[in-house]
Amino acid sequence: MNTNLEQEFVVLLEDNQNILHKICKLYSTDLASHQDLFQEMVIQLWRSYPKFKGDSKFSTWAYRVSLNTAISLYRSKRNKITTVDWDHALGNIRYEEYNSEEEEQLRFLYDAVRQLNDIDKALVYMYLEDKDYAEIAETLGITEVNARVKMNRIKSKLKEILAKKGVV
Repeated sequence: MNTNLEQEFVVLLEDNQNILHKICKLYSTDLASHQDLFQEMVIQLWRSYPKFKGDSKFSTWAYRVSLNTAISLYRSKRNKITTVDWDHALGNIRYEEYNSEEEEQLRFLYDAVRQLNDIDKALVYMYLEDKDYAEIAETLGITEVNARVKMNRIKSKLKEILAKKGVV
């Protein structure tokens, strides 16, 4: 490939690498799997980059490719992935800006989100990242109306899950 294309890709990737790291956090349980997934996403982005036409923002396109990569790998390795119990992982994370009640609510929320299917998890993630429905729809390859409807259903499902735990 041409050097300008490589340089352009590297600059765009450096500017948007947090997208990949956030997705890695959502779909990996430890540093090694995070790094493996990050590397796989970069490879897929690089392979696909010559086909990127610029019809959407690079970040939107990177979300789509990275989420698809993460979901595909997650599904193919689902039986091989070892997970860490959330309570154990929570002990390793410091939430200094939150009080204990907020920590407990966050734990319940993350617990509920983990029960969703892969696409719904991605939708919630993007929603919590303050992405508008147009960008969510474009990234996930669905209509904006469908994204809104799915999000409303997910909210109801999360409320139901949290109500069963006596949280809501």
